[in-house]
Amino acid sequence: MATPRVEEVETAPRDRSAVLGQWNGAVSSYYLLLGATVLLVVIGLVMVLSSSSVTSLSGGNSPYAVFLNQAQFAIIGLPLAWLASRLPVRFYQRVAWPALGVALVLQALVFTGLGREQGGNRNWLYLPGGQTMQPSELAKLAVAVWLALVLARKRALLHRWLHVLIPGVLGAAAVLGLVLLGKDLGTAMIMMMLVAGALFVAGVPLRMFAVAGGLVVLLVIQMAQDGSSRTRRIEAFFSADCDAQNECYQTTRGLYGLASGGLTGVGLGESTEKWSYLPEAHNDFIFAIVGEELGLLGTVLVVALFGVLAVGMTRVIRRHTDPFVQIATGAIATWVLGQAIVNIAVVIGLLPVIGVPLPLVSAGGSALVTTMLAIGVVLSFARAEPGAAEALAARPGVVRRSLAVLSRGSRG
Repeated sequence: MATPRVEEVETAPRDRSAVLGQWNGAVSSYYLLLGATVLLVVIGLVMVLSSSSVTSLSGGNSPYAVFLNQAQFAIIGLPLAWLASRLPVRFYQRVAWPALGVALVLQALVFTGLGREQGGNRNWLYLPGGQTMQPSELAKLAVAVWLALVLARKRALLHRWLHVLIPGVLGAAAVLGLVLLGKDLGTAMIMMMLVAGALFVAGVPLRMFAVAGGLVVLLVIQMAQDGSSRTRRIEAFFSADCDAQNECYQTTRGLYGLASGGLTGVGLGESTEKWSYLPEAHNDFIFAIVGEELGLLGTVLVVALFGVLAVGMTRVIRRHTDPFVQIATGAIATWVLGQAIVNIAVVIGLLPVIGVPLPLVSAGGSALVTTMLAIGVVLSFARAEPGAAEALAARPGVVRRSLAVLSRGSRG
């Protein structure tokens, strides 16, 4: 039996160390975030086209109407995210206060003649050209950046109640109060999670979270009792005969879709639930259509991509040295990933229906553009990690050298 050469024995450890070096590289966070975001947006566009075509046709529109609208917002979000990823950290620190002011003004405008009520929530604004926007989506990003600035500057004092409340919690509460006045409980819950994520990364003592958590529970219970349809959904969810009640119809149909998909799904475009059986099939319950058409493998892929986003954002928090960057990334991560968890939990029947979309996947222009913009901000932070700027600047040179080597090899 021939003994392996020394070169062959040493190759494996070197290859493993090279792989580990790439994983721990300065630009790994950047490419993890970029890759997962692009894939989720592409999957979202495909599934929006599939899940909305029947509804569009039944309304007398083109089967591509909702898809083209979503693609339009994806095209808008792409350059905005690219621009956000190229702006320096100090830019976000400078615009934090103006951004919060704009968010407050836009959110207040929903209570004027420009506002629009939908699904019992007053949370939309009319725009020129017949378009609408949801200002609470922009408010999430504004609050995340503003909280990061305030908490980073007061980090050494955050063990005191007063310094946590003023101005951080009170400023966020002002935006949250306007959202709650519009009776948008789902968005308000996500915003509460965002604030909690920022406070946790900033190092606020856990004893304060216990007190705040109790107050939040009381507030959510009070809000749940304000709207009759919301109250019926929550009461039906906790009842023993939920499946027999109309308030559980949407959840039941979503579970039918997931169950019928099996391992590999019934095939792209072959869903039966989207034929007006499942309400909001292209929006809040698009995950059920993913499960029906692409099966368990499709849902696992979507969940895995959100997991990749979580890894990328966690790397930015751990590797960056700027407290502002760490807190802002923590807030955005809690918002995007927390909203994904809540949406999926609703679809699989673990939570009552509260009306939050699946980030980057569900139909909705305001949500898509703002989420892409928020991830662009985190990409900017990833580019500012130690050694990342130098590594990214060297990439074009590496690509050119690689192409030159391939060209010489083809001529030889």
